[in-house]
Amino acid sequence: MRGFLIACAGLAMAGVAVAQPASVTADLKGPKGEALGTVTLTEAPKGVLLKIEASGLTPGWHGLHFHEKGDCSSVDFKSAGGHVHGGATMVHGLLNADANEAGDLPNLYVGADGTGAAEVFSPWTSLTGAGGRQALQDADGSAVVVHASPDDHMSQPIGGAGARVACAVIK
Repeated sequence: MRGFLIACAGLAMAGVAVAQPASVTADLKGPKGEALGTVTLTEAPKGVLLKIEASGLTPGWHGLHFHEKGDCSSVDFKSAGGHVHGGATMVHGLLNADANEAGDLPNLYVGADGTGAAEVFSPWTSLTGAGGRQALQDADGSAVVVHASPDDHMSQPIGGAGARVACAVIK
């Protein structure tokens, strides 16, 4: 393994381009358009890695979801539509055996200082629809939405996550 790493480092130093995964970074905004952080999505071989860095949020747990439209223009962020999902019937919840929403993500924890950061992996999505997964960069894009309350990962339709408090457009 060590020899492989040295060889790869040697190729990179020799000017050989090492392919970097596709990624997109978006600004996380509050209801008044205020900057609340960034969201970076990176294409992985079997899903998408989401990195979120947020500030200015209330302390505690917050629901986190991919929403179906890349539109954060309304104050309540309802312009982002519902959760990204697969299948004919929307069933929410990471803990629900019948769930099919590709937009379901773990909760985001925000500390007493109003900041939160996390890296989470979604095996149900892709930036472009690779592997038949839900495309986040489709014709109308998508959004990463932070909710006011934690998601219980079972209740319908959004796990009790409450109001939408922050939004990032993914195009």
